[in-house]
Amino acid sequence: MKKVKYLIIFLLFILPIQNLKSEIIIMSNCDDKQDEFLKNEYILNLNELVMVRNYVYKEKTYQKYRLTDLSVKKSNTYVRNIYVENEKIFTHKHGYPQFYTQILFEKGKQDVFMKTVLNDEEGISKISTCKNVEKFDKES
Repeated sequence: MKKVKYLIIFLLFILPIQNLKSEIIIMSNCDDKQDEFLKNEYILNLNELVMVRNYVYKEKTYQKYRLTDLSVKKSNTYVRNIYVENEKIFTHKHGYPQFYTQILFEKGKQDVFMKTVLNDEEGISKISTCKNVEKFDKES
């Protein structure tokens, strides 16, 4: 009985001391090839496998999209699930099996790409370059 008590106490002290690592990459001040933004950033949480994109359109870009879609907001945030494959970070596929798009990041690089697949034909185009890339490794 005494040994079990010591084992329980030992486990209570050892289990919370496990190292939990998380890696967060913040890509900010990103330009865009066709749109203008006051704010455009990507936050990649590789521990939770989530990408958060925050952006605020400049007035000219906002008005351009507002003409054809009244649901467009001047500032917005969206969240996508991500996965890592060979030092590349992909958002989950958006679209149909025959045609889909993904946002693509490469670890340690400033560029953001759009991967488009149509009937197994793949195309990759650069959509943005981020001036600031910060990587945070957090241990708890």
